[in-house]
Amino acid sequence: MANSILSAKVLQSEAAAIAWVEARVWPEGPVCPHCGGVERIGKMAGKATRIGLYKCYQCRKQFTVKVGTVFEDSHVPMNLWLQAMYLLCSSKKGISSNQLSRTLGVTLKTAWFMSHRIREAMRVVGMTPMGGDSKIVEIDETGIGRHENAPKKRRKGFQDRNVVLALVERDGTARSFHVHATSKFALVPIIRANVARETAVMTDEGLQYKYLSKDFASHETVNHSKEEYARGDVTTNTVEGFFSIFKRGMTGVYQHCSEKHLHRYLAEFDFRYSNRVRLGVDDVERTARAVQGIVGKRLTYH
Repeated sequence: MANSILSAKVLQSEAAAIAWVEARVWPEGPVCPHCGGVERIGKMAGKATRIGLYKCYQCRKQFTVKVGTVFEDSHVPMNLWLQAMYLLCSSKKGISSNQLSRTLGVTLKTAWFMSHRIREAMRVVGMTPMGGDSKIVEIDETGIGRHENAPKKRRKGFQDRNVVLALVERDGTARSFHVHATSKFALVPIIRANVARETAVMTDEGLQYKYLSKDFASHETVNHSKEEYARGDVTTNTVEGFFSIFKRGMTGVYQHCSEKHLHRYLAEFDFRYSNRVRLGVDDVERTARAVQGIVGKRLTYH
């Protein structure tokens, strides 16, 4: 029987976990997060010294690999952080804070905060337009949950719901956005900013997408109101599949998400979809990519 990945030394030893993170954050050696220096950096020694502590002799300050990342000021051992990241990265529909708390042996408050920091690490910064020549991007929107100030009496459509716009490239990545409405004024600017002009886009029959052919190589639609879901290779089934995973995770695992945190959950589902097995990314590599996203991001509890 093969050994469980959770029994690996890097997930059981804090020193091994810190060394593993250092190798991915500093592939060419330690970099001082205070002054950016790479020379005259020494590793501190001694029984009372914290694991992974360095000193920069240019600015005379001490640091670890946690400084300047989502891990900064955290007292949780690094091997527990990596366990949490692995569990969140390998669970297709996510893992709840309650489950994370029981599995890692930390408080619910700690597990909740850890999971949000990990989602922040998953958030991609400085994205280039998706798609391109001979590429297809499917676009659709859906509703999830309810506005915090929505009236008790439910209304039809998206009036009371949080709206999510998703852009999914076939055999590629996904990007989703929490938007305030389903009008063309709310959706089209986001589409223009995130999809290359050479791309073929496909949507449903929504009027908000009517003039996308002016901005992109082509625009094809399927008419869901007439039960048309595919016409040759014209379909939005890929983006609908993305929504099915997202909704099953939000309803079955997380159960409730406040509007102010929705964008973090979207980043989580985008990250896992964009780094899935079909694209050659296994659970360990997906975790490593999440670790590479920790730098330059801070998320405080308040």
